Amino acid sequence: MVSPVTPKDLKLKVNGIERSIPTDCDTPLLYVLREDFGLKGTRFGCGTGGCGACTVIADGKAVTSCDLPASAFAGQTIETVETLATGGDHPLLTAVLKLQAAQCCYCLPGILMAAKALLDDDPSPTRERIVSALDGNLCRCGAHPRIIRAITEAAAETGGAK
Repeated sequence: MVSPVTPKDLKLKVNGIERSIPTDCDTPLLYVLREDFGLKGTRFGCGTGGCGACTVIADGKAVTSCDLPASAFAGQTIETVETLATGGDHPLLTAVLKLQAAQCCYCLPGILMAAKALLDDDPSPTRERIVSALDGNLCRCGAHPRIIRAITEAAAETGGAK
């Protein structure tokens, strides 16, 4: 558990809740989210930011969380995959389930966060833009074609895909 707030602590807003971390926190954000804040949805994959399993949204942008210290995110608003299930399922979750768009689901939290960042920025992305937004997310199961269809369906649900 993160220690009580001191004047030197850095603030993060995680899934709408203000949290604090020590100013010298060199621990990667991924571990702070999982171990200190109990948010287990974000996954460890490669540890170098190359696979995208640990993708979260920081101040509206999809970023990897395994390769940067939590202190690098001071003052930022962080969203994890858990936000997709609050207040009713997000259209991305609904579409993934409806289209059976995932297999093992290990990579899915990172893919969903990359997709959410895209749809937040562009509610009507082209297929090419969706593919580009997922470029940093690896899926060994080969479910990308179904995942792209699910994102396209979620976009149509929220704003209309091109």
